[in-house]
Order: sequence, then structure tokens, then C-alpha cells
Amino acid sequence: MELGRWEGMQMDCLVSIFSKLGLDDLTTAVPLVCKSWNQASVDPLCYRILDFRHLDFNPSSPFASRFAFEFSVPRFSFSDFLKLAMARARGAAVDLRFNSLFSASNQDLSLASDECSKLKNLILPRIESEDEEQLLKAISNWKELEVLEMESKPSVLHEMVKQIGLHCNKFQGLKLRGCIKKEDAAAIIGSLPKLKWLDLSCCRLGREDLLAIIDGCRDLNRLSVRDCIGFEADDELKRRASGIVVFEHEGSMIEDECELDELEDDRNVSLEQMLMYYDDCYAMWLF
Repeated sequence: MELGRWEGMQMDCLVSIFSKLGLDDLTTAVPLVCKSWNQASVDPLCYRILDFRHLDFNPSSPFASRFAFEFSVPRFSFSDFLKLAMARARGAAVDLRFNSLFSASNQDLSLASDECSKLKNLILPRIESEDEEQLLKAISNWKELEVLEMESKPSVLHEMVKQIGLHCNKFQGLKLRGCIKKEDAAAIIGSLPKLKWLDLSCCRLGREDLLAIIDGCRDLNRLSVRDCIGFEADDELKRRASGIVVFEHEGSMIEDECELDELEDDRNVSLEQMLMYYDDCYAMWLF
């Protein structure tokens, strides 16, 4: 029996296969094979998941160099690549994952807000304080948002969860890193009482604030507070959390052995200090 040729496959089959590829292959490899592959590679269904986490956007990286060569562009930037990916998605993107090494600018957030109205899952890098207002505006457009993960806690957390509570009726999961204070816990409880999943691992989190979250978010079925500073999972805390299906607390301690004893606000700590803090906590988790 004569085997069919790859370029002769039906277009919907090609699109289904290419939708499993990373954005690097989808933009710099597949389109160059033949006309049918090129046509399939720009189908919006291939861009429902926009995952930038494993791409190196430094101008000298192999990916950036290959992209600049293939598209004959003099310079390469994350923002330009984001525009290309979203243009091809044509509003179909439901999953957006930023690279943690590159902060999301005001323009990036604005573009994501305008072009990704169907967004369900969002992973954000560190947001600079001057760009946080744009994040609040964007949330009102993400009415389908279900899960939000952030590299660091924004200073506008109280207003952010309020906007999520107002506009995102399907919201289920939140992941944050930083110093979780009493007012932060109260904001989460007050605006997101129906939360299903919460990850505050590697945070500074006091025992009373954790208990308030456990008691206030009664619909939680997964709570991750691994490697936190500020509490130990004693019998009383475990008893209060017994209604949570998955309660992950390993590695958490009362005293900070990472030499960050006065982490009053993660915005007042240098990026270098914060990275050292997370590295040490990660090392504790490994060993």
C-alpha cells in the first residue's frame, strides 16, 4: 500500500498536529517546509496556547537569531513576537504564559487585554508598579479567566482580587509569591470566597492569616503553602484544614532561615534579595 505524503494530509489533521508544537517550531521551522504546512501553521487553532516560558528572547540566542534571519528583521524583541503570536491567534488564545525572565510591560498587558478576551489561564512574570494599573484594566476584559499565576505579589493585590471577583465569574485558582499580610488574606477571602485552588508556596505567611484563609475560603479543594516562612503545620492547623482535599505544607517553618527576617513588603526588597530568598527556599525543598 502506498503511503501518503505529509504535505498531502488534510488541513485539519495538520492543524491538530501543529497545535501541539512550541511557538519556536511553529514560527521558524514548520512554515518553511511546504505551502500546505505554511498554511496550517498560521491557523488560529495552533495559537490557543501561547507559552513563552521556555523561549530565549535575548537577541544573541539561537531562537532569536533564527527568527531574525528567517523573517529578515533587523531586531528581535519579546513584544514584537507577542504581537505576531496574538495576530495569528485572532482572538482564539485561551492560555497565555509569559517568560518569568522578561517583565510584562504596559503595552504587553494592553495587547493581551485587547486580543485575548477568551483567556482562561494566565501566567504572569513580575509586573512593575507603574504597569499594575494596566493589569487592573485588563482583568475587566478577561471575563472567562479561571486561573491566574503571578511571579510576585502586586502592590494592588486588594484591588486586583476585587476586579477578579467582579468580572471573572468562572475564576477558580490563584498563585502568588511574596509577603502575604493580614490585609492580603482578608482581600482574598472577601473577594474570592469561592476559590477552589490557592498556591502561596515560598511566601511569608503568618499562622493566623493562613487560618483565616482556611476558614474564609470554604470551597478550597487544594491549598499549597510549601516552604513558607511564618508557621508550622501543627496538629491544630491540620485539623482546621482537614476539609481541604489536598493540603500541601511541607517545608514551612516559623523562623526564617533564609536570612530575610524583616520582609515587611516584597516591593521594598531588591530583586537580587528576592531571587536569593527563593533560591534558598527551593534548595530547602530539594533537601
